[in-house]
Parts: sequence; C-alpha cells; structure tokens
Amino acid sequence: MPDLNASADFLAKVPIFRGLKQRQIANLAGSMVPRQYAAGETIVAQGKEGIGLFVLVSGSAEVVRTGADGSTVTLNVFGPTDFFGELALLDGGPHTAAVIAKEDTECLVLVHWEFMGKLKADPEMVTVIMREVVQRFHRALQAM
Repeated sequence: MPDLNASADFLAKVPIFRGLKQRQIANLAGSMVPRQYAAGETIVAQGKEGIGLFVLVSGSAEVVRTGADGSTVTLNVFGPTDFFGELALLDGGPHTAAVIAKEDTECLVLVHWEFMGKLKADPEMVTVIMREVVQRFHRALQAM
C-alpha cells in the first residue's frame, strides 16, 4: 500500500486511529512502512523486543503464546484493520506472544521512535490512542 492517500484512508478504519483528525492520520500514514509476510512466517516473536505497531492490511495472522512448559495456545486471530504491538509502540518492551502469518499477509508498521516523535509534535493524539489501548486492555481482562 505505497500510496499515501490510500494508506491514510485505510488507517482511518483502524480502531486505534478512528478518533484522530484526518491531518493526524495522514501524518502517521507518512511514517508507516509496508511489510510483506509469507504464510507461516513469524511477524513478531514472543519475548523479543517490540519495535512498534503493526496494522494488518490484508491476510490474517494468529497470536500464539508459549508457556513455560512449552505448551502453546492460540489467543486470537487477526485480519484486515486489526492491530497489535500497541504496548511496544508505547514502551518498546518485549512481545508477550508471537504473531504468525496464517496466509500471505501485508502489514503497515509504525516504529516506536517515529510514533513518540509524532506524539511530542501533536500531544492531542495521546488521548485518542490511549483511550483505545485502555479499552482493549479492559476487554482482554474481561475475557480471562
């Protein structure tokens, strides 16, 4: 998705960005990097340092967590407009699960340091994005 306008239009549909103004979305779209993953390829590895936010443009991916005993459990399946890595976007910490492409998958990636620079330049974005991150966290806790 190399076209900036197409990227901005797509990002406006992604829950974490829905409350942002068009100029803010366009600004973020200009910093997002497209990445392609083949079916079966690991997009992010559990325990590895997070680089930022991933938004699925096409394809699908599953979230898999490996326990200390080596057992694995699928936590979620993502499709277009779903996102992950939002905590890494904020703190750059390690991923709590792996995300693996179930089919050929395209993502837009926003790296941590780019995002932090955008927030410093436009702090109004913090409220909108944090609201979605907190709501998502609450939904995850309720599902436990």
